[in-house]
Order: sequence, then structure tokens, then C-alpha cells
Amino acid sequence: MKIDLTETTSSKINQALVSARRAVGAPAIGMVLTLVIVTDEENAYDALKAASDSSREHPSRIIAVIKRVSRSPRARRDARLDAEIRVGSDSGSGETVVLRLHGELANHAQSVVLPLLLPDAPVVVWWPQDAPADPAKDALGALSQRRITDTYSAEHPLDELAVRAATYRPGDTDLAWTRITPWRSMLAAALDQQPAEVVSATVEGESDNPSCELLGMWLADRLGVPVERTTSGGPGLTAVRMTTKNGDIVLDRADGSLATLCMVGQPDRAVALKRRETAELLAEELRRLDPDNVYESTVKFGVERLDKAGAPAAEAPAEAPAKAPAAKKAAPAKKAASK
Repeated sequence: MKIDLTETTSSKINQALVSARRAVGAPAIGMVLTLVIVTDEENAYDALKAASDSSREHPSRIIAVIKRVSRSPRARRDARLDAEIRVGSDSGSGETVVLRLHGELANHAQSVVLPLLLPDAPVVVWWPQDAPADPAKDALGALSQRRITDTYSAEHPLDELAVRAATYRPGDTDLAWTRITPWRSMLAAALDQQPAEVVSATVEGESDNPSCELLGMWLADRLGVPVERTTSGGPGLTAVRMTTKNGDIVLDRADGSLATLCMVGQPDRAVALKRRETAELLAEELRRLDPDNVYESTVKFGVERLDKAGAPAAEAPAEAPAKAPAAKKAAPAKKAASK
């Protein structure tokens, strides 16, 4: 069922939601969270489809906020709220409210969204693109327990990674980080089977791909070894090589779907490692609403430190000046012995 409301209010939207649920024969609310999507008209369809698909695993109220800012000075002053309500088969396993904010109202989206949040349920805000520099301080982000961004959609992904590190707050996460979950699981399992000390690593993938950088930062942060970043034609991540004292561990995925795991002393194995759709990534992030401490440690590690992760062990010569005073004290002792 779809209901269109023009020049409406949050109160009228709530009333329409109740009426729509009764009309489709589902008066009870069985949703576990509120997902707020901040997007534009161009990307709204894809974002809503991904959210609707993920709601089959996490029944939720989906609120899409689309800001319609006009260039006309008079239109910017005229505030208007239009809404579209979808309930039943048109909205996955939950219900969807599409809000179009016109004029000055676009600057006060939180006042429209707040009355529509499910009572006593977690709130997650997702920016498919054009995320604010500090999501936790954003007016809508301040309403949520979890904030999802995607550095892959940024014009300069590596610069965006630095911004995410500088403004990180507990509850922030990034779909570029979610994309490498299968890679991290596979590499960790490989090290369990081959418990040898890792001395270096190489991550191969597309240039300016934030997932490649995050995987390299994760390896450098967890293993404390230098990580070399090399480029390939993709798609996305294509290979990871970990050099150990017993030999190399290589996870190679050239076609974006099937990977080969190679380890010393074991036959090569084919493993499923396909590139996942946005709906799968979103569903994974909605499974946990607590802070991701591993992501925090990784994103704060810094891309510039990848090749220097193993450097501290080579800085022993810096202790030489500390030995100089001891040498000066030993000189008088030798003179006394000669006397």
C-alpha cells in the first residue's frame, strides 16, 4: 500500500501509518529499529531498495530524508513537507516513509524525523553519499546510536578516510570497512592453520579504493608489520600476500567472486569471496549496534604508516647517546688504575 501526502506534518504522517497498518491487517508494530537514510533524489531509489532488502533480516521503519533545496530565494523561504508512505509488500518486512523537505525546512530535518522514530527502539542513520564531516555532531546523527557512512562514494576516498579517523565517535562505521569482513575472516583463519610469525604483507587492489587501504591498515595494526600497497585493475581487492618465516600465505581473487588460498604444505583451495551488494553490507552492520573497537583502531592507524609499521624495531641505534655519559665516567677509573 502506498499513500501520498502533500504539504503535511509529522502528526498526519503518524496517523496515516496507523491507518495503513490496519488496512493491510498488521496493526501491531513488530519492528526492531528505525533506519534513517539521508540522501538525494538521484540516489534515493537504490538506497531505499537496499534498505528494503535488508529489512527482511531486520524489520524496521525506514525513513528516507530527501532535501529539496531550490535556487530561487523565494522558494528557499517557503517551507513544505511532502511524504510518501509504503506499508506491506511495497516496503519489505517493515514500513517506509519518504520525506521530501522543501525550502527552509530542509535545515531542520531533525524536527520532522524525531516524532516519527519508533519508541524505545535503536536509531541508525545511513548516508549513502555526501556524509557530513562529523556524523556524530550532525543534527540527525545526534539522534542515533549507530552512524553508517561510505568512503567509497566520496570524490577523494583517501582524504575521506583521514576525515573519518579525525572525527571518529563510538558508533561510527563505514561500508568500506564492512566490505572486507570476509577477507579478514579468511586471513585470520589461514593464520590459525599456519601459526608462523608474519614479517611483512602486501595488499593488491584498485587505486584509491578505501577497502584496500583499510585492509592494509588492519594488517599493519594487528600484526605490527610493514604492509606494501600495490595497485591492480580490480575489481576491488584482488590479492593479499602475507610473508611468514615458513613461507607465503596468498589469498588471490582475480575475478571478484572466487578466490584461491595458497599456503605452504597444503593444497591450493578455492574459496567463495564474491563482492557483496549494498543490502548485504547494510544487513551486516545492523546486526550489531555497539561500538566497533577494531574499526576504530584500524581507521586511526593511518594510511601513511603502512610501510613503517615494523620500523620501531630498527630504531635501536637511537640509544647510542645514552651510553656516552657512562664512557666519560669510565675514563677516570682507568687513570686511577694506572696510578
